[in-house]
Amino acid sequence: MNVPTGRLSNTLLTALAPISWGTTYAVATEFLPPNHPLLVASMRSLPIGILLTIGLRKLPKGNWWWRIFILGGLNIGVFQALLFIAAYRLPGGVAATAGAIQPLLVVFFAWQILSKKPSKLSIIAAIAGFIGVGLLVLDPAARLDTIGITAALAGAGAMGLGTVLVKLWKPPVSLIVFTAWQLTVGGLILLPIALISEGSFTEVTRTNLWGFVYLGLIGTGLAYGLWFRGINKLSATAVSYLGLLSPVVATLIGYVFLQETFTLVQLIGIAIVLIAILMGQQSQSS
Repeated sequence: MNVPTGRLSNTLLTALAPISWGTTYAVATEFLPPNHPLLVASMRSLPIGILLTIGLRKLPKGNWWWRIFILGGLNIGVFQALLFIAAYRLPGGVAATAGAIQPLLVVFFAWQILSKKPSKLSIIAAIAGFIGVGLLVLDPAARLDTIGITAALAGAGAMGLGTVLVKLWKPPVSLIVFTAWQLTVGGLILLPIALISEGSFTEVTRTNLWGFVYLGLIGTGLAYGLWFRGINKLSATAVSYLGLLSPVVATLIGYVFLQETFTLVQLIGIAIVLIAILMGQQSQSS
C-alpha cells in the first residue's frame, strides 16, 4: 500500500486516540470509583473542558453555539450516556460488537451528508471490521437485550454522525479551542443525568484522583484533540476505521495486565480488524 508520508503520520497520530480509549476499561475498573459510570464520564470531560475554555478565553460565536451543542452532545454527551446504558445491559463483548458498526454508519452518513459515494472496498472493510471485533470480544453464550442493543447502535450512530458533521462544518477556531468546547458541552449534558441516576461519589481516594488525571488529560483531552485533528486532516470514513483499534487494545491489556483469557479465535479477530483498518485506509487513498 503506497501511502504518502504526511497521510501516514496523520493516520498514526489519529490512531493514538482509540488506542488510549482502549485503556479506559482497565483504568476505570482498577483506579476509579465503582458504580458511577456516567459521573465518571462527566468528570473525565467537564473539568478539562472548562479549564481549557477559561484558559483560552474564546467562546463560540453566532451559529457555532448551536453547532457546538450538537457536536458536543453527539461526540461526547449522548455517545457516552448510550455507551454506558449498553454496558450496563449487555455483556462487554456484545456492546463492543454493536459499537463496531460505526465505520459502516460513517460510510453511510458521509455518502448522504458529504456526497462521498462509498467504494466497494470501504464497505467490505467496514463489514470485515465488524466481524473481526465480534470474533475478538463476543461470547457465544452472551445474552441479548433489546434496550442494550438499541443503545449501543444509537451510540455508534451518534458519534458516527458527529464525526461527519465535524468534517462538514469545519471549525473556525484552533483544534484545542474546538476540543475544549465539545468537552465542556458533553460534560454538562452528562452531569445532571449522572447526579440524578447515580448520585455523587461517596469517597474519592488518591488512586481515584490519579485515574481521573489520566483519563481527563490523556484519555479525553489529548485523545479527542487527536481525533478531531484526524477528522480535519483525513476523511471522516478513514478516521472511523481507526476506532476499531479500541477493542483490540482493551483485549490485549486485559490479557497482559488483568489475567483475562486470550484464545486463537481472538487472535484471528485481531488479524481481521487490522486488515480491515488497512483496507479502510486504502479505500480512502485510492
